[in-house]
Amino acid sequence: MHARRGQKPSWNPTGSLSRGWMAAAAVFIALVPIADVFLPPSVHIAHALVLPVALTAVFFGPRRTATIAGIAILALVVAAVERMSLSSESVLVELGSLTLLSVLLLLVSRLLERRGHELAGLRHVSEAVLRPLPPRAGPVSIASAYRAADVDTPVGGDLYAVARTKGATRLLIGDVRGKGLGSIGDTEIVLGAFRATAHRPMPLPELVASLEGSVCWGLNEPGGDGPGADVRERFVTAAIVEIPDDEPYVHVVSCGHLPPLRFHDGAVTSLDTPDPAPPLGLGMLAEGGYAASTFAFAPGDRLLLYTDGVTEARDGRGVFYPLLERAAGWGDLGPARLVDTVTADLRRHAVAGLDDDMAVVALRRDESPDPSIPAPHRAAPPAPRPAPATALPNERG
Repeated sequence: MHARRGQKPSWNPTGSLSRGWMAAAAVFIALVPIADVFLPPSVHIAHALVLPVALTAVFFGPRRTATIAGIAILALVVAAVERMSLSSESVLVELGSLTLLSVLLLLVSRLLERRGHELAGLRHVSEAVLRPLPPRAGPVSIASAYRAADVDTPVGGDLYAVARTKGATRLLIGDVRGKGLGSIGDTEIVLGAFRATAHRPMPLPELVASLEGSVCWGLNEPGGDGPGADVRERFVTAAIVEIPDDEPYVHVVSCGHLPPLRFHDGAVTSLDTPDPAPPLGLGMLAEGGYAASTFAFAPGDRLLLYTDGVTEARDGRGVFYPLLERAAGWGDLGPARLVDTVTADLRRHAVAGLDDDMAVVALRRDESPDPSIPAPHRAAPPAPRPAPATALPNERG
């Protein structure tokens, strides 16, 4: 797994590979009438002609399939002429069967090619939605891994993004309700709101309040889930962290998301927030403001952020993946090795495979903050929540 893990590498069968296959298929087909010269009259190998046609249809597109099919049909005719049995009933049946199968395989090849173009377009759009994280932002080194539940697509319902503001690095990790292709629209709403706001020099609680307002309106947009959709069924758990450049701590606002893990002096700690907020999109259900919990984050410390696709992966006995327990032995790993270790260990644990979206982000502070600034011991004051989005007419109870 890597920054865009979960997607299959695209294979474009052109160039020397394609030319080599076409030559090999043509030679194979030519051997059929040649072999017929030496085989007894009771032995027929015409059925083998369908093999190169079928393989070409699956891997090399309709144009090459039509070419190989034409050569195969011609070879069958030549073999029949050699035996002087072109008008016999058995040869006519073989010729008709090969022609029909070639037409069907050509249609299959057309469908596969169209599906390939659709997936390529979807992959292009998805990669524009979930951009790769940079390896560094300010004094913070970053590594990440991503896997979508739909293995043919690079993006699902998990998300992450990073932004620089004056004197700080901000990172968002989140999990849209649902998974796979059906959640990409909501993923785009959250990422768009974060990218439009996170670079502004506002306090972190105000940033999250702004995100809640934008996400709430985005999820309530007409046509999102059809008439009568319940907005409470659409939400995003998220953790937003801010790492000041010159201060030895990290601020965390949790909106119903899993707590980050901090690696410090070989020990691993779960950074649980005392009063997590509701998930984005459900802020209207709670009163009060957003509070940023503050934790020490010294040079060399690392953070591991993740989604429930990690912690809810099961082994063959149905046991959830024990991330905190496993992480206790990874205290000295840098961001890239930490991400690789998590994903490799997760694959070994989930022997039946991963069936949910999964995102992992590792951070490390590399530069020393100002030593004159002590690490604070309390959360920043809460920011007021935005006013609830007005319900659409078809969403009123």
